[in-house]
Amino acid sequence: MPGGRLTQQERQQIAIGLADDLAYAEIARRLDRPTSTITREVMRNGGAAGYRADLAQRATQQRTRSRGQAAVQVPQAAPQPYGRDAGAVRDYEEALTTVFATSGLPRMMARVLGCLYTTDTGSMTAAELARHLQVSPASVSKAITFLEGLELVRRERDQRRRERYVVDADLWYRSMIRSARSNDRFIETARQGVGVLGRGTPAAARLENAARFLDFVSEGLLRAAEQGREVLHTGPGPAPDGTAP
Repeated sequence: MPGGRLTQQERQQIAIGLADDLAYAEIARRLDRPTSTITREVMRNGGAAGYRADLAQRATQQRTRSRGQAAVQVPQAAPQPYGRDAGAVRDYEEALTTVFATSGLPRMMARVLGCLYTTDTGSMTAAELARHLQVSPASVSKAITFLEGLELVRRERDQRRRERYVVDADLWYRSMIRSARSNDRFIETARQGVGVLGRGTPAAARLENAARFLDFVSEGLLRAAEQGREVLHTGPGPAPDGTAP
């Protein structure tokens, strides 16, 4: 029935449709479901590339149990600006959190980052994060310390002298620079190994090739990061006819 919950068989059909590169609308048509239902289902369970029917079914069962156990504690979704659908925003935040988590971030850190990214201001206080995520201030503090160490967030004081945690336009630039610099130590150590193992030996050649590859990639990454940052901070120029964009 179009209005009911998705069954495990339907989730398997969604997974098959995604594997066949079908559009969400086509999968929805085959299941006699609204396209929005399929979109939300996929987004909250790893996205098109990471969707698995068994994991999606298990996650839904866990969410259902959690909602039943804490129904009194969970607040209603706050009204959204710009006419956004509060449920869709919540599902998207969960999907974004899953992407951050599958890229290597611990779950709590991924939740904080996903929350910050889906605010228009790009910043929240510890109290706001704790209230939104329904976690303790200590959990937020630990997550912020971790993310700050990776330069994925920064702290600032607002006009009321409250500490706010911010994600800004330079976040990915700093992330790329850190990624490139993290290769430097291995490159240096690998080239030391060439001298120890003897140039021209199989082991030394392996280390030398790895060092050359990472050196080349890091150089290109740094150059691309600088160029990307320059584009990011340069406003769009006038249109060909001289009018403002």
